[in-house]
Amino acid sequence: MVVARGAVAQTGAHGGAAPSLYDQIGRFLLDQRLSADPVNYIFAHNVLSQPGSPLAKAVAALTDGGIRLTLKDIETLGVTVSGAPEAVSEAKAEAERVVARTQMQLDGFVDVVQDLHADTAGFGRDLAASAAAMRQTPDVEEVVRIAAAMVERMQAAETRLEAATREAAELRAELEEARDNARRDPLTELPNRRAFEETFADIMATGQTVWLAVCDIDHFKSVNDRFGHAVGDRVLKAIGKALADECDGHFVARYGGEEFIILFRNLDIGQVRSRMDHVRAHIADKRYKLRETDATLGAVTLSAGITQAIRGDTARAVFQRADALLYAAKSEGRNCIRVG
Repeated sequence: MVVARGAVAQTGAHGGAAPSLYDQIGRFLLDQRLSADPVNYIFAHNVLSQPGSPLAKAVAALTDGGIRLTLKDIETLGVTVSGAPEAVSEAKAEAERVVARTQMQLDGFVDVVQDLHADTAGFGRDLAASAAAMRQTPDVEEVVRIAAAMVERMQAAETRLEAATREAAELRAELEEARDNARRDPLTELPNRRAFEETFADIMATGQTVWLAVCDIDHFKSVNDRFGHAVGDRVLKAIGKALADECDGHFVARYGGEEFIILFRNLDIGQVRSRMDHVRAHIADKRYKLRETDATLGAVTLSAGITQAIRGDTARAVFQRADALLYAAKSEGRNCIRVG
C-alpha cells in the first residue's frame, strides 16, 4: 500500500471527515496485514491524520511500490503510544493469570470433593453395618435409631457432594473450552497467533530442530475485490484446510489476514523445502469455483518464506526473518518459496 500524501480530507465544521479517516485506518490495517489492536490503530491514526508529518513521509517511502510494512519497520519508526503497549500486554497477562488461578482452584476443589465423596461413602457403609449389628440387641434400639438417622444424613450429604462434583467437572470443561477458543481462529478453526507463540516457546524449550514457514495467498485482495469477502472467507478456509492436511503432524496456524504459518520439527532443510514445494504445487493445481454460479475463480497460489529458528530466538524474531523471505518470494513473481 502507498500512503498518498494529503489523502486525508480536511475536517469540516461538523466533523464530516471522521468517517473517511476511520475507513482509511481500517484499509491501512488490512492492507498492511496489521491486527486491529490499540497500538496498531494509533500508529495508523498518527500516519493518516497527519499526512505531511515525518512519520507519514517515512511510511510512504517504505510502502512505495506496494511494499508492505513489517513489524521491524514499525518498531524502527519508534512511534510511542504512552502506556498503550504496556497496558495491553499487562491486561493480557493478568487475564492469563486469572485463568490459571481459576484452573488451579477448580482442580483442587474437584480433588477435595472426590476425596470427601470416598470418605463419606465409606463412613456410611460402616455406620450401616454397625446399625445392623446393634439391632440384634433389644436394649439399644435408641442407638440404632440415631445411627440410622445419621446414615440417612450422610447419604443426603453424599448426594449433594455428587452434584457438586458434576458441577465442578462441567465448569472445568467449560474453562478448557474457553481457553481453547482463545487460541483458535474462528474462521478456519486453525490455531491462532497466540497459540503459535505459545507452541513455538514450548518446542524451542525442548531443543528440537525447528523451521518456520510464513505463507501468504497471492493477490488475495483481488479475490475480495472481485467476488466479495464471503468468497474470500471460503478461500481462506479452503487454503487453511489444505495446509493442515498436507502438513499433518506439524503445527499449522492462521497468523492473520491471508497469512498462515507452519512449524516443522526435526526435519532437515531438504525435507522442509520438499514438503512446502509439494504444498505450493498442490494448492496451485486446485481450481476454485463460485458456489452460486459455478464460475471459476482461477488459480489461487501461495508464496512462502522459510527459515530455521536458532537458540534464543523469540517467535517475533523468527517470524520477521521468514516474513522477509516471503517478501523476496513475492518480488520474484509469487507462487514460489524462498529458504534462508
